[in-house]
Amino acid sequence: MTDRDDIPPSLSPQDALVAVMVAASASDETVTTRELLSIVRIVASLPIFEGYDKERISAVSRTVFDLFEVEDGLDALFGLVRETLPDDLYETSYALACDVVAADGNAQDAELRLLEEIRFELNIDRLHAAAIERGARARFARLPAA
Repeated sequence: MTDRDDIPPSLSPQDALVAVMVAASASDETVTTRELLSIVRIVASLPIFEGYDKERISAVSRTVFDLFEVEDGLDALFGLVRETLPDDLYETSYALACDVVAADGNAQDAELRLLEEIRFELNIDRLHAAAIERGARARFARLPAA
């Protein structure tokens, strides 16, 4: 059993955004260095995370990992996200998840399925989701190898 003293008793909206990013990264059972660095950079640079205690990333990550280990854990995660995150930040959450998935340049099937689940659970319009996904691909594009 894990030490649960550092797990947040409840999630803040910023924690919910971090939780979705961590879930996107961990969905393929491999959290890459690029994905982790992407999460850290996002938290360090975006205005939505202004004033956020970056030390909470570890505790929120452990919460997500713990939820992934139990039956219906993903449903519980989405329940927490919907309960905590204002509706007008659902698309922000999806955009951040897309950025994390795109960060390593290799979207796995499990990651794509989780993005689909996020769209469904947060009721994100398919056209809006396509625009968000295209933006992530553009931001994380790489030059072809010479």
